[in-house]
Amino acid sequence: MFSYLDKAIIRKLQEDLPLVPKPYEEIACELGITEEELLDKIKELKDRGVIRRFGASLNHRNVGIKGNGMAVWIVPEKELKRVSKIMVSFSEVTHCYERPTYPNWPYNVFTMIHGKDRKACEKIVERISKASGIKTYSILYSTEELKKSSMKYFVEEHI
Repeated sequence: MFSYLDKAIIRKLQEDLPLVPKPYEEIACELGITEEELLDKIKELKDRGVIRRFGASLNHRNVGIKGNGMAVWIVPEKELKRVSKIMVSFSEVTHCYERPTYPNWPYNVFTMIHGKDRKACEKIVERISKASGIKTYSILYSTEELKKSSMKYFVEEHI
């Protein structure tokens, strides 16, 4: 099902990309193939459904983003589509989800907001509130950052 090269490529792609102008060229060199061969193989793995997506994670604290707030909103059901379009139009919103409500938790829309600090987050949320017309919200702030990690494949195997 997977060739030696397939497995080697998957191992390389699940790690951080090299911080160089041409990361795929560097990976290809490490694998002993050309950049074009690597990109063709990645396309083949994607077409086969082996690779479904590429993701990136930015360490926001290292680039000066110290304020992270999850704004939780009470949005009427009939307004969800209109309001969510407005909310996601803000560049400071990185995630927007509809969630179920509970008797002691009426918030049904969650938006992750990133700003320089808490005050900046509050101003962003006020702008979203004004633009969307949704006045009932709360902001939950991160107290610690948990390690983010992705699934790793073919790590135990020695080829």
